[in-house]
Amino acid sequence: MSVIKKVRTRYAPSPTGFMHVGNLRTALYEYLIAKSQGGTFVLRIEDTDRERYVDGAVDVIYSTLKRAGLVHDEGPDIGGEYGPYVQSERLGMYLPYAEKLIESGHAYRCFCSKERLEKLAESSEFGGYDRHCRDLSDEEIKKNLDAGTPYVIRQKMPLEGRTTFTDAVFGEISVDNSELQDQILIKTDGFPTYNFANVIDDHTMGITHVVRGSEYLSSTPKYNLLYDAFGWEIPTYVHLPLIMGKNEDGSVSKLSKRHGSTGFEDLVAEGYLPEAIINYIALLGWCPKDNQELFTMKELEENFFIEGISKSPAVFDYDKLSWFNSEYIKAMTEEEFTEYATPYYREIIDESSPIDINKFAPILQKRTEKFSDIPDKLRFFTQLADYDTDLFINKKSKSTLETAKTCLAAATERLEALSDWNADAIHDCLINLAQEMELKNGTVMWPVRIAASGQTVTAGGAIEILDILGREEALRRLKIGISKLN
Repeated sequence: MSVIKKVRTRYAPSPTGFMHVGNLRTALYEYLIAKSQGGTFVLRIEDTDRERYVDGAVDVIYSTLKRAGLVHDEGPDIGGEYGPYVQSERLGMYLPYAEKLIESGHAYRCFCSKERLEKLAESSEFGGYDRHCRDLSDEEIKKNLDAGTPYVIRQKMPLEGRTTFTDAVFGEISVDNSELQDQILIKTDGFPTYNFANVIDDHTMGITHVVRGSEYLSSTPKYNLLYDAFGWEIPTYVHLPLIMGKNEDGSVSKLSKRHGSTGFEDLVAEGYLPEAIINYIALLGWCPKDNQELFTMKELEENFFIEGISKSPAVFDYDKLSWFNSEYIKAMTEEEFTEYATPYYREIIDESSPIDINKFAPILQKRTEKFSDIPDKLRFFTQLADYDTDLFINKKSKSTLETAKTCLAAATERLEALSDWNADAIHDCLINLAQEMELKNGTVMWPVRIAASGQTVTAGGAIEILDILGREEALRRLKIGISKLN
């Protein structure tokens, strides 16, 4: 009777800068694969590439995972039985494993100088390393070691046959062994290469599912040959399709900054909610069993399944992300919306302003796709721009320059006489005026809104705008409108 192993996935980012949406999707799928099967999600920091290391990048990783709701079960900050979880703290373990491969005939020491390798790379005869040191005699090896000649340890690839593996997304894949280079496992400084350290770390941490981008498909046979050489069980591979971006000419290419923001923090700074970003990214290459699109993290954990991952590249659609964001914004309470939107209000409305920012939620919440749009939507509240009187003309509201002139003058007179200045009082005043003048409500409201805002498209209607502006500023603007019409 076989024992079912508990699912263990790992997210192993390198601290080289911001979190790209492709990396975030990998982390999300690893998290969901683990949680959907009652497994463990591990965070491992791969920091051995010191040339690309960026100060502060580790903090970005922690911050992004936290804001995205991806809570790891083991990691550098919380520990676990398979630690340490930072690759630079595991350096002592890699060389002994490489030496075991030398002993078993699956690896060898390569003493080729940097100059020889550079000349080889310039030569058109070879596509890579020519295996010059692969079959050195014991005497030659000893002579080089005694002389202190620097060396790397290379994997000894089979020269014949094929290596075949099964990927959970792309199915069975075979590669001719003759195409595989004798890759370096340990560099001259004793540091492991990315490919070797990954295999050792994944095995010693009990990782059962390896999730990564499809660009690593071609490297997978090399990993599997290492697993076979050690006699270890090969993990389940889940390679994810590329994320593409739309180009101006209608074509698509790999998502990059020329398509728009591609980092999690950048998207948040643009006014997208973390929950909306995660929901959208979950559907970039994964299809649920029904047509549901809006998922909480809990629902994703309950509904995610590997078989739903597509082979086809996914296209990052900023309009679709904005739709997701608007749905999440609509689901907020007014208090939540105001709290989140306040920093955007304060970009244009100073705290000393008499405008009550708590009145914005009712007119903005259902009309906001992303929070960064808010300042432009509200700019007219702080400054009345010059406008043309043609704006007073509107066929739908049956507003002409003549009716606008009459209605605006009458509305201003009535509003000046109000004892209370609030939305209800303004509403009753203008509605009653329209009835008395035997006009459509819109015929009265349209010129009032134009005069109060100076634009045809506004957050909120005439009543809300007048209320938020306050008596003094509202009447001042209405009188400016009358002057223009006269």
